[in-house]
Amino acid sequence: MTLYSRLMEVRDEEYREFQTKLVPNIPQEMILGVRTPEMRRIARMVFEGPDRETFLDDLPHRYYEENLIHFFVIAMIRDFDECIRRVEGFLPYVDCWPVSDQATPKSFKKNHQKLLPYIRKWIASEHVYTARFGMRMLMNEYLGEDFREEYLQLVAGKKSDEYYLKMMAAWYFATALAKRYEETVPYFEERRLDEWVHKKAIQKAVESYRVTDEHKEYLKSLR
Repeated sequence: MTLYSRLMEVRDEEYREFQTKLVPNIPQEMILGVRTPEMRRIARMVFEGPDRETFLDDLPHRYYEENLIHFFVIAMIRDFDECIRRVEGFLPYVDCWPVSDQATPKSFKKNHQKLLPYIRKWIASEHVYTARFGMRMLMNEYLGEDFREEYLQLVAGKKSDEYYLKMMAAWYFATALAKRYEETVPYFEERRLDEWVHKKAIQKAVESYRVTDEHKEYLKSLR
């Protein structure tokens, strides 16, 4: 059975209508309407099957769901170097925010030192979804023990008018306020961010359960 056949077996027309509104930049005919748990199940089958390499080499894909499955498969690759090779090969084909956002490679967690140069390169990219992916990896992987204040500037210094990139920057800084408040709040006090990102990050932080009420009240005063 082909991947397309598997997707068609579990498609949901109502969910398809929802997805077409969520990713308006993707032509409706390229969205089949398959829910994420089903795509992850199919991705596992592809990962464990004999045609994994053929599928990963077969770019570009036609359907939105094929791209999501592609990244889900990559995320399961345990060897860091092979995973990075596949990520680098796929990022130029990422054409919407859900594909950029849904997969987090497991091998990244234990390879922060090796990963960081790639993150710097991705954030510097002119391709919106490559830069967005880089910011998200910086947010996911480097706001804990491996955090450095210079990483905040990596995101703050990325100037763009692209909505999906500005939204990711706001998400990053809202999360940084939750996890690294003392180091992050000067970016708001000194208004170092793009005005739109500044306001959106505060909005997200105020809505977050991870930010204290005291910090929320102060952030409101910095809008």
